[in-house]
Amino acid sequence: MENGSDLLEWLGPDASIRVFSYLEHPADLVRATAVSRSWRQFVIANGLSKSLCTKLCPEVSYFSGIKEITPPGTVQLDESNSTTEWRNYERDHKIYTYINSFLVSTEGATSCISYCIGASSTDHFPEESIENTLEPTEEADWGSSYWSSVGEVDPAVPESLMYMLNYDLAFVDEIMIRPLQEIFEIRDYIYSSKFVRFKLGHSKLPITPAVFNQQQSHQIADENYVWTYISPQYPMEQKNVLQSFKLPRPVLCIGAVVKVELLGRVLKHDFDDLFYICICDVQVRGRTLLPLLAADFSETVHGHDGGVLLKYNPMGYVESDQNWRPN
Repeated sequence: MENGSDLLEWLGPDASIRVFSYLEHPADLVRATAVSRSWRQFVIANGLSKSLCTKLCPEVSYFSGIKEITPPGTVQLDESNSTTEWRNYERDHKIYTYINSFLVSTEGATSCISYCIGASSTDHFPEESIENTLEPTEEADWGSSYWSSVGEVDPAVPESLMYMLNYDLAFVDEIMIRPLQEIFEIRDYIYSSKFVRFKLGHSKLPITPAVFNQQQSHQIADENYVWTYISPQYPMEQKNVLQSFKLPRPVLCIGAVVKVELLGRVLKHDFDDLFYICICDVQVRGRTLLPLLAADFSETVHGHDGGVLLKYNPMGYVESDQNWRPN
């Protein structure tokens, strides 16, 4: 600009916000904050990191507020309202810049299932329990490790497997499933489903590791959960391989619950003329936001669909020139 005038001043605040709204990559917003002090203040004061994060990761809209963790013994300083307001703007900018960094990170995901919640049905309990899906195996016979549904006359009857993750706030990148293969002299049986779909979210009720029995459907009923993300349907191959289902983008799982919906049955067994779905192995691969961020349900009344507090631990991060990463 001529005479060294600032582009933001020339455009004005409304037009400037509109221009920034076209940014699609978190790195572009980081670069904008490095242009000058006034640009950085503009980005922070207008919550542009949060706006971009909400556009790229709609799950963050479920957060109703931020609960900042204050270390014991911290002395609260008397601050003016304007100072407190600006400090909160900076805090929110750091939080959402950190979340944005996960959306473009190439950091490898790891297996993050903690325990099983339940299955919609189980054929022979406990020999064919959902817990067997946490023990990887390539093929199985009647004495090996797998989960089996009950048999159904109608091949359209769905089944569901539900798991709790290690972290109540994590980005899930990929879910992997291996259907059961049974090898007999005449032919091989592979009990895949036709399609698979995933739901991520949190329970309206407290969850503890299940005391498994043969009637578990009440533990995975949809009305007991808030699903913050539902995936598209993916076709499942009738192959004895660990099949990878990559989500369209890293999805923020708020509440650590993952539901695997197995839609449609392929194979009818000869001995009873019923359709079954059998799974050997399920893996959920993701990345935790701990120790900087976690989900806090303590002030969200169980049984209601209210928002979730985003718990922020400022002692859990260090600032770098490029992004935010936990200590």
